[in-house]
Amino acid sequence: MWDGGSEAAPAGPPPLPPAPAPAPAATRARSWAPAGGSAPEIIGHLQENYYNLCVEKSQKINYFILHKLQEVDKEIEKGLEGLTLNIAGNSCLMPVERVTGEDFWILSRILKKNLYINGLDVRYNLISDVGAYYAARLLQKQHKLIYLNLMFNDIGPEGGELIAKALHKNTTLKYLRMTGNKIENKGGMFFAAMLQINSSLEKLDLGDCDLEESTVHLGHMLKENHCLVELHMCKHNIKNCGIKQLCDALYLNGSLRYLDVSCNKITRDGMVYLADVLKTNTTLEVLDLSFNRIENAGAKYLSETLASHNRSLKALSVVSNNIEGEGLVALSQSMKINPTLSNVYIWGNKFDEATCVAYSELMQMGRLKPDNTDVEAFVVDGHVYLAEVSNGLKKHYYWRPTYGAACRHSANAGFTLVPVGGHL
Repeated sequence: MWDGGSEAAPAGPPPLPPAPAPAPAATRARSWAPAGGSAPEIIGHLQENYYNLCVEKSQKINYFILHKLQEVDKEIEKGLEGLTLNIAGNSCLMPVERVTGEDFWILSRILKKNLYINGLDVRYNLISDVGAYYAARLLQKQHKLIYLNLMFNDIGPEGGELIAKALHKNTTLKYLRMTGNKIENKGGMFFAAMLQINSSLEKLDLGDCDLEESTVHLGHMLKENHCLVELHMCKHNIKNCGIKQLCDALYLNGSLRYLDVSCNKITRDGMVYLADVLKTNTTLEVLDLSFNRIENAGAKYLSETLASHNRSLKALSVVSNNIEGEGLVALSQSMKINPTLSNVYIWGNKFDEATCVAYSELMQMGRLKPDNTDVEAFVVDGHVYLAEVSNGLKKHYYWRPTYGAACRHSANAGFTLVPVGGHL
């Protein structure tokens, strides 16, 4: 089954299941009507196109998609452009029918020539490699799309390859999120190769993709690519030799502003390389080292560089790094000297009283703003303690709050400090 009109399909697309026989109209209506209610009136252009195409292709209508298209149709009627179609499958506020690869095939058909939508969020669905094939086709055909969120969609190495190759010639996409899709090393290598060619992508998230020690290939990419602004490499099993390869690349890279190497196996020895590159690198602004093991020695290496050389880094997270009072106090002292470093996150380490006093003083003197750290001070029986506050570089990385702002600046400071495109 191919959607390209007279154009020949490329070899080897992931197969769609055989089309079912057309269902009676009454059955089709029940398949997309909300539980306990009647089907909504089809009033908008996107809704109408989606409904008609499902009927034409004998594809079951996904009510959740229909509802989301209705919301966008209302925005289009107001004359708005640059819209994001949000069909995230983890909504807690309404019944969700997860988007499958077959659903995405229909969706890609109606979005292919749409001039109003430039963002598509289908996180936490089931599009798999079938949907990845049509996502790749969409990237080749839709020249308005700047934001695509595919996180946790059961996309494997083959789907990752398709998407990466589609970006060889794409010149519009600025932000791609592949988080949680197990593309493995095979898929990761295609992304590394793509980034040596692509000249438009600014933000790429390959976190939690079952990549192992990807730094050799991504390091080569950073030496060649001068457009990428933000790179997430959490859970890549990066060790000290891997961080050295990244640091070697950062000596030659003049564009990367946000580096996320959280949840890896970096120790204090890796901080020697990182502290050294920070002496000369003037572009890196946000560094996420959370959930590694840099300990006191690693914290002191960083502190010395931040105090004596670096004046570009704005935010540093060393959450849960087995750092004790000596290393944490050293970081606090560097803040008194370094006027640029504004955000520091330290929760999950080993606080002693000296640590509590040092950070309390930073906050009292106004050097460390309450929204720019994940601790706050309190006093009991004349002793200062630190409590956790729900602030960070990316608190809403895997989830969104059910109510309230999804992108609260203090909880997602990394995205605020390094904005990319129109969508974060």
